[in-house]
Amino acid sequence: MTAIKHALQRDIFTPNDERLLGIVNVCKAGKKKKNCFLCATVTTERPVQVKVVKVKKSDKGDFYKRQLTWELRDLTEVDAKDASKENPEFDLHFEKVYRWVASSTAEKNSFISCIWKLNQRYLRKKVEFVNVSSQLLEESVPSGESQSVAGGDEDALDDYQELSTREEQDIEGMMEVCEYAISNAEAFAEQLSRELQVLDGANIQSIMASEKQVNILMQLLDEALGEVDTIEGKLSSYEEMLQSVKDQMDQISQSNRLIQISNTNNGKLLDEIQFLVHNMDLSRGHIRALQDGDLTSPKGIEACINAAEALLQCMNIALLPGHDKLMAVKQQQHLFTELRDTFARRLTNHLNNVFVYQGHDQSSTLSQHTVELTLPKHSPLHRDLLRYAKLMEWLKITHREKYEGLSRTYVDYMSRLYEREIKDFFEIAKIKMAGTSKEAKAKFATLPRKESALKQETESLHGSSGKLTGSTSSLNKLSVQGSNSRRSQSSSLLDMGNMSASDLDVADRTKFDKIFEQVLSELEPLCLAEQDFISKFFKLQQHLTVMPPLAQPEAEESDGSVPSRMPPQAEHRHSLSSDKDMVRLMMNKVFQSIETELNSLIALGDKIDSFHSLYMLVKMSHHVWTAENVDPASFLSTTLGNVLVTVKRNFDKCISGQIRQMEEVKISKKSKVGILPFVTGFEEFAELAETIFRNAERRGDLDKAYVKLIKAVFMNVEKVASESQKTPRDVVMMENFHHIFSTLSRLKISCLDAERREAKHKYTDHLQSYVINSLGQPLEKLNHFFEGVEARVAQGVREEEVSYQLAFNKQELRKVIKEYPGKEVKKGLDNLYKKVDKHLCEEESLLQVVWHSTQDEFIRQYKHFEGLIGRCYPGSGITMEFTIQDMLEYFSSIAQSH
Repeated sequence: MTAIKHALQRDIFTPNDERLLGIVNVCKAGKKKKNCFLCATVTTERPVQVKVVKVKKSDKGDFYKRQLTWELRDLTEVDAKDASKENPEFDLHFEKVYRWVASSTAEKNSFISCIWKLNQRYLRKKVEFVNVSSQLLEESVPSGESQSVAGGDEDALDDYQELSTREEQDIEGMMEVCEYAISNAEAFAEQLSRELQVLDGANIQSIMASEKQVNILMQLLDEALGEVDTIEGKLSSYEEMLQSVKDQMDQISQSNRLIQISNTNNGKLLDEIQFLVHNMDLSRGHIRALQDGDLTSPKGIEACINAAEALLQCMNIALLPGHDKLMAVKQQQHLFTELRDTFARRLTNHLNNVFVYQGHDQSSTLSQHTVELTLPKHSPLHRDLLRYAKLMEWLKITHREKYEGLSRTYVDYMSRLYEREIKDFFEIAKIKMAGTSKEAKAKFATLPRKESALKQETESLHGSSGKLTGSTSSLNKLSVQGSNSRRSQSSSLLDMGNMSASDLDVADRTKFDKIFEQVLSELEPLCLAEQDFISKFFKLQQHLTVMPPLAQPEAEESDGSVPSRMPPQAEHRHSLSSDKDMVRLMMNKVFQSIETELNSLIALGDKIDSFHSLYMLVKMSHHVWTAENVDPASFLSTTLGNVLVTVKRNFDKCISGQIRQMEEVKISKKSKVGILPFVTGFEEFAELAETIFRNAERRGDLDKAYVKLIKAVFMNVEKVASESQKTPRDVVMMENFHHIFSTLSRLKISCLDAERREAKHKYTDHLQSYVINSLGQPLEKLNHFFEGVEARVAQGVREEEVSYQLAFNKQELRKVIKEYPGKEVKKGLDNLYKKVDKHLCEEESLLQVVWHSTQDEFIRQYKHFEGLIGRCYPGSGITMEFTIQDMLEYFSSIAQSH
């Protein structure tokens, strides 16, 4: 065990600056025995740490390694299992109970005794030793002796010490002299014992020889003891002297401590007074500015702003507990409250007067803006009022009710001012829309200001003005009455506002477009400037706004506001939301008439000409898109979005009206149909729409309208063609679908590509059908004869046997052919040309196309007849009375003659 202890000390504990004091060979109870060692160690450095270490032999070699380490202070109980009988089992209670079986009872008792001694010396911790013999545990001793006992215990524990280097060298030298030291240990031990006895004898002789020196030494020691007694007496007297000095020094120290406490208290009191004086002192200049400061001059306003900020800082100072009970603090707080109320009252009265004066100010009337159709700019007022922005922020923090009262006053009087200006502005816009005739001007000059009266007068204007009124009966006379009325029919269908085509030319619509654009362009900067001003002046939620050049305030005003103290994050988000709501509410009240006036203007434009809805849809969509890019939640964006819904509804109504009029079209029974009026109307609509919607944001709405219109056009063309009595159905279909195809090909409307291909298909089919049907007339009997031949062949008669049929023999064939000599054929073709010319209209110029197709079909039939003759009447020598070359000459001469 000693060798193992030495090896563990050297390999494991010495590198960690620890000493091994106790060791026991153990294994865990109740399991397969795997031996290990429990070691009690202390550190060599102060403070001393006592540990219990579990050491286990490595599986890969003969060296040992640490496995677990416990602090002795964590040990709560040692259970030896049985104090009277020998039992190698014991338990150690750390964070959990560890059960061990020692290799012997003696090792167990030695280790438990070592644990007890270490606890007594280093920890003095109450560890319960259960079932441990009292002989192992030393009795408690007085404190003065405990250390020596403990020291002796440690010395007893420390019975093994490492050899020094010199001791190892001496032992090695001795062992080299005695060669048999290793082979015969007993002889070596006897040799060492004899030498030790020799040394002891020599030492005794040396002591006896030096007795004289010992006596001299004892005498010197007695003299030294006498000197020590003398010195001790002097030290006692000195101690008595110093005791009085010590008492005096204690009194001085107590006095110094009291003085230091007094100085500390005085310093703290001075700091408190300086804190209150520094933070709650308002200068006389600030008090004077709050009581009597000039709120009209820039210098006076700046002084009032500084004073108000200083007052707010003094009132918001965070007082320490107990400050509010001081009389001076109470008086100062009372003074601040009076100054706050006084200044808030003065500021509120002054701004109220400014708002009231501006609301009743008649200087900015619309008379000076009539020619240009512009709204008065309020940037000077905004610039003057923005100087009070910081004071409004102060009022918002200190007097919320006065701040809200000022907001209501501003909204009340500015809404009256804006209502007058906006109504005048829209009246002038309506006059310009209605035209410059004296009658229209006289009508609009007498318009009352109330909205209901304005609507009644506008309706009266529509009924009496020659410019605005269309004949209702002209729509009823829309039926086809001859080719000379075709232009008026198409123009009447194009007009969805019951207006004549001469009154609704391109210049009038362009004029309307410019007026409507001017109205929106004037309203947009006005609303944006007012919303930006309200946000800055009333210190509501700030948002980035792209302002037009005329509506931007100067840099010094825009930079004049200072950010208020930031509340906590959640409160800040709530504040931003409530500020946005307040801005929206104020803007709705200030401009409460804008949406009504815009809807009235849109209704007037739509009544003048329903096609104005196209212009309004494009312009309004563009301005809504611009406003949403600037601020999606702004008043302007919301208002224009609402009005856009009305414009879109009018646009849909215009499309529905066109479709309804297509369905109501009636054709004349006495004249040919030609190009239907709603087909030309669709062409003009598409040309106009493509011009208006070029690069527009609402192109999708137009594409949907195109699809609806073209479907209605297709359906009604077929309907009219079926009802036509004067003109063949194929001609009506051919001409109108040719016109539709030409229009769609020219305009290149991508969403109608499928309809364009369908129109071409219908046009081609009906052209072929018309040509085939018309060719039956010049060679009618010949056609009937060969149809009979084909019928016999279809019934199963062989082609070469057809000539034996009584009705279709060679004599009958020659008889039919003789009825159509070249002269007769040319005459029939000439009559056919005249009839085709009579069927077709001049607008489409399809006569030559139809005549060329007729020629191709005639030649095809001729070749077909020749083939039937060759197959059914072989060797008969029967041929037609005219050749293909003759036919080509007939067609060419007829076309040239006409």
